[in-house]
Amino acid sequence: MNYQKYRLTEEATTHRDHTLHRIVALKDFGDVKKGDFGGWIEKESNLSQEGDCWVGGNAKVWGRARVFDNARVSGDALVSDDALVCDNARVYDDAWVYGDARVFCNAWVHGHARVYDDAKVYGNAWVHGDALVYDNAVICGDARVCGTAVVEGNAWVHGDARVWGIAVVEGKADIFGDAVVEKMGDYMVFQNTWSSGRWFTYTRSNGKWKVGCFRGTGDELIAKAYADSEQKGRCYEKIVNLVNSLCEEQQTLGAK
Repeated sequence: MNYQKYRLTEEATTHRDHTLHRIVALKDFGDVKKGDFGGWIEKESNLSQEGDCWVGGNAKVWGRARVFDNARVSGDALVSDDALVCDNARVYDDAWVYGDARVFCNAWVHGHARVYDDAKVYGNAWVHGDALVYDNAVICGDARVCGTAVVEGNAWVHGDARVWGIAVVEGKADIFGDAVVEKMGDYMVFQNTWSSGRWFTYTRSNGKWKVGCFRGTGDELIAKAYADSEQKGRCYEKIVNLVNSLCEEQQTLGAK
């Protein structure tokens, strides 16, 4: 019994020194009908024969990249190198996922977005527009990254957070909850250099702090620190007061 749902046709094209073949469906699955022509793949390992996954439109998948489960790659999208697109993920328009990047769960990457290196996009997250997500960055939950925003380094964007405009989120930043970052100064990152080495992230839009597993306001952070020790409380209080002062100064300068 033949379990193949598609085959590579003789129609071929060369893309970045790789020979890709148009695919055609051999049976009905998902919204794909038998005889439908799809996009382009280099070899069968690029697209699973199982599930409802599909490469459609003029999309191209090559290298050791894999599309499987119920994922869809369409439009003029590109998936290459060792990238994985799986579960119910969608990559379309002119988006490109490459390197060792992972797009999974119900995540969408579209527009002219680029996701690469070891970056991960998952959950119900969206990356679109001209956004760039790379290095070890993680976009998850219901987060949105769009516009010309850049997320890099070991940064995380999650929860219902939004990163857009000309924002650059980098380093050890951890943007969460309902935070909105659209320009420089919308978040601040500090490191605890006196004891644990933990990183602090403050987001101005919601006045929240992320420190380790802690998420909350500055007052809540100070109270928690004092509950641990007097010394820790004083240190954390100084950090919170410094940030409050900086935010007030930024607001004053912005009003002029």
